[in-house]
Amino acid sequence: MTDEAPDGYVRVRLNLSYDGTDFSGWAKQRGRDTVRTVQGELESALQVVMRMQDPVDLTVAGRTDAGVHARGQVAHVDLPEPVWAEHHEKLLRRLAGRLPHDIRVWSVGEAPPGFNARFSAIWRRYAYRVVDHPGGVDPLLRGHVLWHDWPLDVDAMNEAAQKLLGEHDFAAYCKKRDGATTIRTLQRLSWERGPDGIITATVRADAFCHNMVRSLVGALLFVGDGHRPADWPAKVLAAGVRDSAVHVVRPHGLTLEEVGYPADDQLAARNREARNKRTLPLVGPAAGAGCC
Repeated sequence: MTDEAPDGYVRVRLNLSYDGTDFSGWAKQRGRDTVRTVQGELESALQVVMRMQDPVDLTVAGRTDAGVHARGQVAHVDLPEPVWAEHHEKLLRRLAGRLPHDIRVWSVGEAPPGFNARFSAIWRRYAYRVVDHPGGVDPLLRGHVLWHDWPLDVDAMNEAAQKLLGEHDFAAYCKKRDGATTIRTLQRLSWERGPDGIITATVRADAFCHNMVRSLVGALLFVGDGHRPADWPAKVLAAGVRDSAVHVVRPHGLTLEEVGYPADDQLAARNREARNKRTLPLVGPAAGAGCC
């Protein structure tokens, strides 16, 4: 994975959306060609409409899990210059005719120098939608909204959410992966009840680790329905270990809404920064002590 297209290639940015209901997530699964994924469908469509012999390889801003939706997903692909020159004007319309109806590509264009859909991103914004109406979810929204069968106190959830903001090790809210850090900067976490009764959590961070958003939502729902006090999610965070009481909510309420990027002249610096494995600075008596 590089920050520039190889010689003779053009790096192309794609903005897309999908309904994740019938997908086993974004990423292709090695050795499981029959499993339907967003990446697999999109790469296949690109190869067909551009009549390429070799398969294409997409890099995405954020790999979504099975059942998770995306409204503002971003990906890039490196294409041979002659292929791009031949197909770029009609590529969008041809993709619309080839892709299944639960994936749409909204724009394709040559990316600026240094652009990388994954490493250039400075934030990702998700929304999680839930209703607490005693009658359940509007049937027309059932694939995108979670029903929580207890009344929710939005003010209590917002109070608890404020204690989670900033840079922390979110190991207590992430599914650990070997070699991957769980240190993230949570920039925004807030709840709002709309006039239609849908309660939307807006969650924005520089990046997310596996299950982080759905675990945070699960913890805050426990505060909202009165099962836990407002300081409980922060105590779980400080403990630094997975808590069995933190419920990972179902994926269908979650949507990747938007990915943010810096100005073009800052892309290279952002790529270098994103590749550095982060650690938290020691504070207090333990600083410099070399002990845990």
